[in-house]
Amino acid sequence: MTMTFSRRAFLVGLGAGVSTPAWSNAPATSLFPEPKPWDYAKKSLPSVDALVSATALGGKIGFMVADARTGEVLEVRNPVLPLPPASVAKAVTAAYALDTLGANHVFQTRLVATGPVQGGLVQGDLILRGGADPTLDTDALAQMAKDLHAQGVKGITGRFYVNGTYLPYQRVIDSGQPDHLGYNPSISGLNLNFNRVHFEWKRDGQSWNVAMDARSETLRPAVKVARMQVVDRKSPIFTYQDAAGVDSWTVAQAALGKGGSRWLPVRRPDIYAGEVFQVLARGQGVKLPRPEMQSGEAAGMTLVTHSSVPTSDIVQGMLKYSTNLTAEVVGLAASVKSRGAPRDLDGSAAMMSDWAHEVLGTNRLRFVDHSGLSDQSIVTARDMVKALISLGPDGALAPLLKNIPPKSELLPNGGNHVIRAKTGTLNFVSTLAGYVTAPNGRELAFAIFTGDLERRAAIQRAARERPKGARVWSRRSRRLQHDLIARWSVLFGT
Repeated sequence: MTMTFSRRAFLVGLGAGVSTPAWSNAPATSLFPEPKPWDYAKKSLPSVDALVSATALGGKIGFMVADARTGEVLEVRNPVLPLPPASVAKAVTAAYALDTLGANHVFQTRLVATGPVQGGLVQGDLILRGGADPTLDTDALAQMAKDLHAQGVKGITGRFYVNGTYLPYQRVIDSGQPDHLGYNPSISGLNLNFNRVHFEWKRDGQSWNVAMDARSETLRPAVKVARMQVVDRKSPIFTYQDAAGVDSWTVAQAALGKGGSRWLPVRRPDIYAGEVFQVLARGQGVKLPRPEMQSGEAAGMTLVTHSSVPTSDIVQGMLKYSTNLTAEVVGLAASVKSRGAPRDLDGSAAMMSDWAHEVLGTNRLRFVDHSGLSDQSIVTARDMVKALISLGPDGALAPLLKNIPPKSELLPNGGNHVIRAKTGTLNFVSTLAGYVTAPNGRELAFAIFTGDLERRAAIQRAARERPKGARVWSRRSRRLQHDLIARWSVLFGT
């Protein structure tokens, strides 16, 4: 039989040990040990079954919580049930990158000349060489153009190449996603603006003015590698076609309204970066021909170098904003350094899985990417908690995790425990894993995985951006996650 509970009953229990005595002339010393407030709170805690039943989530649930320092397992439910980790995978990717590349590693983007500079001209070719910087943006390219001009360069006698071969090219992260989703871009060794182009439209009478640019805070260089056409239709909202190396988009007129903007993915990231640099260089008085792709090593003399911020900062941003491109790029770069260049993203993810087995002591996890965008990656709650215990609450990963405010209605103001964790969300998949500092200072490691994979599988590809019912389902899952953590903070941390 499942017991019912209420927040009121729980809060009454929480305050039961602090009431004023009801009788006069009571004994000065109790005949029995005086119950403490948290004793009542623990007895008033709803059971796991009650929490799950109240959420009415559906699908499958697996979780595990353990002492983060001793490894003592405290509570479990289906701990070896394999489920997609969603963006919780990024926590493992972050640990993989920090361990392999190092917290202070920087990614470098270089301008390489195949000949000397004479009379303001590079006597040969100029190569924009990517070094797998996932944070390269238009402002960085603008500074590189200024630095090139400062060296007296006004043009080149040869060709302008772009080289992204530091990493294997990946057209999409997950082929099951709709074409227009900006969080499913291409991956290369040369990436700009998270490999997204900014599409903006404004109503002009009976038509629309549209623009495709590589904007930053202050710059908006137009691009030719992506183009947009407004079409008189209601659906689909977007269509995509690779037209001789150009991203050719159409958008439904009925979806535009008076105006707006959004980011679209780029499928030729190296040419995109080269095209933007060509425009920025021209603004500095440096004339370059159209960019061409180059394979192999970019040999020559380095004229300009742009260095990223350290990997620890990049990883922290990735965990905070859950950027898929960053996860894939740092994961691929770690594989290149530690185990040799992988053939593709799946191969690099397999390398990370092997690393997790060897270094973190996991048993059954299997990744097919580094971001968690694909639902074909699987992780168990037990493996995730093992990884977190191995990494430790005082290790390199923990301080980079996002602080998540407690939100459970079971405790006043959500509770006074501290959550440092990574969230993950796919359609009908919701995950959370990390560390909890309980009220008494005890550190807990936890992983909660939920997924209704049957409902997810039934979604048509074109409807995967906002399928019916997915938001409500995710909201219920997050409620369960926070209620479980609130339960653990009282039960094991007071």
